[in-house]
Amino acid sequence: MTKPEFVSAVAAKTGLTKLDAAQAVDAFIGTVVEVLKDGGKITFPGFGAFSVQERAARVGRNPATGAALKIAASKNGKFSAGKHLKGL
Repeated sequence: MTKPEFVSAVAAKTGLTKLDAAQAVDAFIGTVVEVLKDGGKITFPGFGAFSVQERAARVGRNPATGAALKIAASKNGKFSAGKHLKGL
């Protein structure tokens, strides 16, 4: 499902216009990004949780040459599925 299809589905289920539904979806995504950038966590009981996962610096290998590369530490967004999504 693409974002426009998702917006249309939200509009149909809520009775909102597509423009209002698109603004709501954008606001949801923006809020999740802001909270994760601040190092926070968002939990929706039964659905899942958004959190930040920290990855330590490590040494990798260039597959073409076999030379060692330093891979910097990073932070990535993570979603953990809740019980309603597990086993679909």
